[in-house]
Amino acid sequence: MLLRYYLDESGNRVYTLKKIDPNGTPTISAHPARFSPADTYSRQRILVKQRFGLLPTQQKPIVY
Repeated sequence: MLLRYYLDESGNRVYTLKKIDPNGTPTISAHPARFSPADTYSRQRILVKQRFGLLPTQQKPIVY
């Protein structure tokens, strides 16, 4: 079982093991993505994302 979370009315994280929150929307995984220091293609992925404007720093800020 993986730890998951959803946001309550005030925007705080509520941790759970369920895949759906009480409102019926899917929960979000609370675990970070896997990372490998031996990733040989990370530079190419970053260059492609930069070329097409997909890096998080190139996006508009998210307004809640």
